[in-house]
Amino acid sequence: MEPFPDLPGFQYWPGRLDEVAQAALLASITAALDIAPLYRPVTPGGKPFSVQMSNLGPLGWVSDKSGYRYQSTHPVTGRPWPPILTTLLDLWTELTGWPAPPDACLVNLYREDARMGLHQDRDEADLGAPVLSVSLGDTAVFRIGPAGKGPTRSLKLASGDVCALSGPARLARHGVDRLLAGSSRLIPGGGRINLTLRRAT
Repeated sequence: MEPFPDLPGFQYWPGRLDEVAQAALLASITAALDIAPLYRPVTPGGKPFSVQMSNLGPLGWVSDKSGYRYQSTHPVTGRPWPPILTTLLDLWTELTGWPAPPDACLVNLYREDARMGLHQDRDEADLGAPVLSVSLGDTAVFRIGPAGKGPTRSLKLASGDVCALSGPARLARHGVDRLLAGSSRLIPGGGRINLTLRRAT
């Protein structure tokens, strides 16, 4: 479904993953993070992110004082990223219909007061390919608006929800204002994991 008629291409599948599927996906993500542990990146200006990050796939998105980029290895361990999970690849194929698979999956862990300011996903080589996002854990107050000037609006993304930025909405400004703490018991200790599938190359 497209919840905002003035943002064509922003697609939303509430409750796409049921509780069993969410738990299974979380277990697989947790195992992958044993190989590629979460770390706290910094902006090019040296400010730490409020979220912890890791990646899956041939490439991973990283940020440090050298800038934003995709690379094939974990910036702390130096090891290759673990492969993207089959469950996520199947969701990409089913929901986006894009002819090529994703080659990067950003893993963000939000705890307590973590948030993400409004931004655009512009570091990919092909900006025509969609970005698919999967939410696990606490509900996030997600904010989105058009690529240029224009009003933003918010949408609550709950555990198991999936959304996509595609077509005219591919470069929509988006971010996370806050979490609704305690809205899910899925993640030990609380918080939210967001999985973002992209075509980096």
